[in-house]
Amino acid sequence: MSQTQKNSWKWIVLTVLIGAGIGYVSWFWPPVHVESMKTADGIRLKFRTQGEELQIYHDQTWKPFFVKGVNLGASLPGHYPGELPLSKEDYLRWFAMIDELGANVIRVYTIHAPVFYEALVEYNQQKQGDPLYLMQGIWSPEEKLIEKKDAYLPDIREEFRREIAHAVRAVYGDITIPEQPGKASGTYRANAGPYLIGWHIGTEWDPLMVQRTNQLHPDASLTGIHFQATAEATPFEKWLAEMVDYTAQQEIQYGWQHPLTFTNWVTTDPLSHPGEPLYHEDMVSVDPTHIQAVNWDAGYFAAYHVYPYYPDLFRRDPSLRQVKNESGEIDTYKAYLRQLKAHHSGMPIMVTEFGVPASLGVAHIGNLGRDQGGHSEQQQGEINAELFREIYAEGYAGAILFAWQDEWFKKTWNTMKFELPQDRLAYWLNVLTNESLFGVLGMYPGKDGRLIIDGDASDWDKLTAEEKKRLDLPVPGWQEIWMTHDEGYVYILARLEKAFDPSKETLYLGFDTIAGGNRHAAELGRHKLDEGLETLLQLGLDEESEIRIAANYDFHTRLYGVRYRMFPVNPAELRDDSGVFKPWKLAVSLAMEPPDSKQYYPLEDVVVGHFQRGTTNANDPAYNSLALWQYKGNVVELRIPWMLLGFTDPSSLQVMSYQDDGKAFETVTTAGIRLLPWIVERQSQQVLGLAAQEEAYPVSRLPRYTWAAWETVHYQERKKQSYYIVQKAYREIDPYASRQ
Repeated sequence: MSQTQKNSWKWIVLTVLIGAGIGYVSWFWPPVHVESMKTADGIRLKFRTQGEELQIYHDQTWKPFFVKGVNLGASLPGHYPGELPLSKEDYLRWFAMIDELGANVIRVYTIHAPVFYEALVEYNQQKQGDPLYLMQGIWSPEEKLIEKKDAYLPDIREEFRREIAHAVRAVYGDITIPEQPGKASGTYRANAGPYLIGWHIGTEWDPLMVQRTNQLHPDASLTGIHFQATAEATPFEKWLAEMVDYTAQQEIQYGWQHPLTFTNWVTTDPLSHPGEPLYHEDMVSVDPTHIQAVNWDAGYFAAYHVYPYYPDLFRRDPSLRQVKNESGEIDTYKAYLRQLKAHHSGMPIMVTEFGVPASLGVAHIGNLGRDQGGHSEQQQGEINAELFREIYAEGYAGAILFAWQDEWFKKTWNTMKFELPQDRLAYWLNVLTNESLFGVLGMYPGKDGRLIIDGDASDWDKLTAEEKKRLDLPVPGWQEIWMTHDEGYVYILARLEKAFDPSKETLYLGFDTIAGGNRHAAELGRHKLDEGLETLLQLGLDEESEIRIAANYDFHTRLYGVRYRMFPVNPAELRDDSGVFKPWKLAVSLAMEPPDSKQYYPLEDVVVGHFQRGTTNANDPAYNSLALWQYKGNVVELRIPWMLLGFTDPSSLQVMSYQDDGKAFETVTTAGIRLLPWIVERQSQQVLGLAAQEEAYPVSRLPRYTWAAWETVHYQERKKQSYYIVQKAYREIDPYASRQ
């Protein structure tokens, strides 16, 4: 028999089996058997809510179950989530690491590709001990809701219901989803339903949309089969009850029930926050207690995303300053958890997003230093472990860390206007964008581990000639300078003519990427340049080492000072060649004033150009993920984040332009980076390295460091320091221990 005939017979047999009711699922995916309880109606239960507990059917009885979870995204460096680049091998590798972390639940926000569910079933069937459980999120039509501000519009309701139906059938391995841009598709045949812990529907709700929906539909009503809205429910809460009920209707067709919840966050919580500055952040409530299960044995719980730095109520609301932690410090996060828990008395409540990022950039300031960014990996782990322990101590039913892996494509409010073009964010790592670096599994740029910042030049010797460039810089005091780069940084290796002593001298590195900039400066003494510098790096004592930006080039001043007028600007600093280099800053809170806020609050910002000295060797006990430079003897080694040099997208050679029409920033294509080094003696303030001459120093004749634009991304996957600290906290908690 030929191979073609054999294949034909296989399809004939498969067709007969499907027709006989055996089905494609059992042909390729044997049934999943987990211990569960059957109701009188024959419905299977593995998890349920009981009082304020989530419970699991385990060893022939119902036991309490505490969720220790991670939120898992769908992207890799060089890709966007809608591209679904993850393979089954990626998922299997990650599941093993998540298991090792001590987590027992993986939460996903939306439908993943079929290989995700296949990998989950395969992993759980092969592992010893308790499986990894799945909390399946169902994405709501977020953009349409924000744009149209009416949840009851037929197209929004139908789109959400269709997504719910697809999600349920995907989890139970019973659907083929046609291809559609930005969404998962394919044939789902692996039945992951027995490993489900619950459904988590929707996204963080826009308060203006909620308010408008309530205004437009005062007479809305709901008669649900499994879930109903209470008499106190608002129109939007009734709409949510309808979607929760529809999810239950879809699932029960498969003979299972699982607990249900919907996404909520501090902005639309049911509490009153008199100390919140912005009316927008406390204008409307979405209350989970206004929905109840009436014919759903698996039950229902509340779920919130709670971070310690947003909204500003965590810093400014006096009503949250009444609780102290075990160290005796006022702890507004702990106070908020306590208030939120009290409101939901009688039902389980989980924090399904918490955490801080390990990033150079900062976007919000929090109580007790729990900021949105500005943390090393060790600090990230310590804060995340603290938050986890507080959630558990306050009697919550679960805590799900945000996030499992770093995701380069993400953007943040205080850097997104500087990342241009915005459709290339996934191709480079901007460490000033904190949202990209929430993971405990790091996604590091291509030379991570190959080039270690530690003052030892031996790893540079291992780079190929194509990977690095020696700059021909005839500057006294500097023996040689090498440069290279990757998706996250520009790297520089300098050998001086004598050992570097920061108590006696200061090193300066000026960078020129486009025409313009400062051709004179106090740091240059009496020397003038024929081409200006956009940024200036000073290396010396630890407290003074930082990179600064030419005043008329400074993104921060141009956006918030000139355009938004949130702070005064010296007109002289806006002129070309002002001679002033400003600290590199990011805004962490915009100016707030009535009628948007209850009183006036000025803009707040932080300096992010400080250069920490240390080692990036992850195997060294002194490892510091934020370290940017180190020296030993006459060797000075450093790495510079791309944006701190003015880059808006290094993968396409784009730098910020000086041109500014007051509406939007513009970019230009750079021809490369010119580097001008010099040394200043501390005692005499003499500038060494720039020969005295009547004409301006010829920066324009200096060689450029150049590179080719890239479309392919190279990255290294590695557990962060924070992984091991969170692991210790997770493993301290017995998920089956009773707390009532």
